[in-house]
This record gives sequence, C-alpha cells and structure tokens, in this order.
Amino acid sequence: MEFVHKSVLLGESIDWLITDRDGIYVDCTMGGAGHSKGFAMQLGERGTLVAIDQDDDAITAASERLQGMPCKIKIAKSNFKDFGEVLDGFGIEQIDGIFFDMGVSSYQLDTPERGFSYMNDGPLDMRMDKSGRKDAYYIVNHYKEDELAEMIYRYGEERWSRRIAQFIVSERAAAPIETTFELVNVIKKAIPKGARQDGPHPAKRTFQAIRIEVNDELNILEKVVTQAVERLKSGGRIGVITFHSLEDRIVKQTLAQLAKGCICPPQLPICVCGRTPLVKKTGNIVPSDAEIEANPRSRSARLRYAIKR
Repeated sequence: MEFVHKSVLLGESIDWLITDRDGIYVDCTMGGAGHSKGFAMQLGERGTLVAIDQDDDAITAASERLQGMPCKIKIAKSNFKDFGEVLDGFGIEQIDGIFFDMGVSSYQLDTPERGFSYMNDGPLDMRMDKSGRKDAYYIVNHYKEDELAEMIYRYGEERWSRRIAQFIVSERAAAPIETTFELVNVIKKAIPKGARQDGPHPAKRTFQAIRIEVNDELNILEKVVTQAVERLKSGGRIGVITFHSLEDRIVKQTLAQLAKGCICPPQLPICVCGRTPLVKKTGNIVPSDAEIEANPRSRSARLRYAIKR
C-alpha cells in the first residue's frame, strides 16, 4: 500500500515556520513528507531540512519524495523525543525552526495490519516504530483491570473506562483479544446502547488511549517542547500541530510557561528567581471550513506556535 497522507494546516505551517531560505529547519515527525516537502521547497541550496521519523514505511516513502529538493536534506530514523541526539549527530547546535505534527498519518490509519484504526480489522499493534516491544495486543491482554481503566480514562477521557476495562478482562479470560474488530465489539458491549447513539465512534477514545500508551506520546511532550525551544536561535520559531485536548493542553501550558518572566511570590519586593521569558507571540491556528470539508480528519487539529526571544 502506498504511503498516502493528507497534511493538515500545510500552508499555515509553511508560512509560520520558514523565515530564512538559508536556515536550518527540523521536522520531527516527517511521516510521508507532506510538511517536510513544503518546508524544503521554501529553502535555498544553502538551507537545510532535518527530517525525523521512527516509522520505516514513512522513511522509505519520504526519502523518495524529498529527492531533488533545492536544499540539503538530512533524514534520520528516531523518535521525535530524541531530536536533540539527531541534531548532535549531524553536528548542528542551533536551528531556525522546529515542527511537530502529533497526528497519526492517514497511511497508518488506513493500513489494517498496523492496527491503529477501529474502522479496519487488523492485528492489535499501533506501534509507530514497528521494532518497539510493547504493542496494543500486550496492553489489552496483559494490563490489570485497574491499569486499563486508568489508562483509558486518562488518555481517552472516556467516561465508561471502568466498564470497558471490566469487559476486556472478562472477554480475554475466555480467549485473547487479537484483532481491532474483536476489541471494538468488546467496547460496544461495554458502553450502554443509549450512550453509543450520539457522538464519535464508541471505540474512538479507547483506541486513542491505547495508541498513546503504546507510543508513550504524552509523557514526553512537555519536556520535548521545552528542549525544542532551547535549541532555537533567537527569533527562531516552533510549531506544534495537536489533534486532541490532552496534547493540546500540554503544548499550550508549556509555551505559556516559557513565555513567563519572573515567577517569584508577589509579596517579594524584588525578583530573586532571575527568570526571563524564553518565547513570545504564542498563539494558535485552526483549519478553515474549506479544509475541514475537504479533509474531515483535520477538524480537531490546532497549530500552536511561538517565537524564541
């Protein structure tokens, strides 16, 4: 299956991030190179794009799509949390811009054997990096009931988390839950019929929670955003596309903290913390109505941004 992915907020991301044709830019979540190619096409021959992804299929597809770009291209297989090590390996200290797209690619969702989608039947997997040891099958069939309930509630914001966990544990006692559709059926049994009639697909929140757990997506986000800002040159830009409230809240709060100056208690007559703001001009952009109509998966997307002081 060809690696196809429709990039969200593409024009807005390019317009925000790229300010110097000769600059060094980092796409920490290259995927199928939708954003990466857009960034690269705005750079000149002295510019550099570092593109990072942990998915072998993405790297294969993106490597082809980034051939013939006007700038220097450096591709690395790594998790976005390790972008600093990638830059160190290339001998790069400071950068002009850094970008993260936290969404799952259309290719991953639409490829049943990757196990990301509740709309396609496939093995319970959900690993972004297929060499990773922990997959969705392990979580569903080996986590304790209270661990499942906590994970589904915390990462999926699912009100029926305890009931879903109970049903999963009961079902797997008879036989392991092996496929995405088997899990979907368990979730549908767990959620009362009346609660399933409105809102998103009944399995959406649980699948989101398991995917986040498999790939450790949220635990590293605050630290990564802070490290990314630290690697920027003065005036450098960061952009982060989020797709659900949990990750959006983390990015928003982290950038807000980095924009703060003194954090001393108000009763102190003078500042003793010596803290100065690291970023300015924080804000966000959401997709246009036209983009949402053309690509419904973009509906929940939000581009958070800031400039290094």
